[in-house]
Amino acid sequence: MEGRRTPRMTIPTQLVLRALLADPTKELYGVEIGAAAGLPSGTIHPILARLEGVGWLSSRWEDIDPRAEGRPARRYYQLTPDGLQLARAALARAWSATARPAWLRPLGEEP
Repeated sequence: MEGRRTPRMTIPTQLVLRALLADPTKELYGVEIGAAAGLPSGTIHPILARLEGVGWLSSRWEDIDPRAEGRPARRYYQLTPDGLQLARAALARAWSATARPAWLRPLGEEP
């Protein structure tokens, strides 16, 4: 099942997950996530698509009239219940791997 895959825990992915984990009950749109993570839109949106593709995130389009609001509809993202647990575990592993000296890590494990 695709939802069981784990995305690569790059630093930008970790920053996006931290932004989403700051308040897991809140839906955030891309610009909010980018601001919280300190990353540009061009970096954020591919990560969000990957996380949604593996089932860690759900998303929905805002139901507004763009003409009345004077802006396009926003796409809101939120961690799924499984994604919440998987994100916490993945960040803990990523932190643990970078906190250990290279000689203590299993062969082939990336920092």
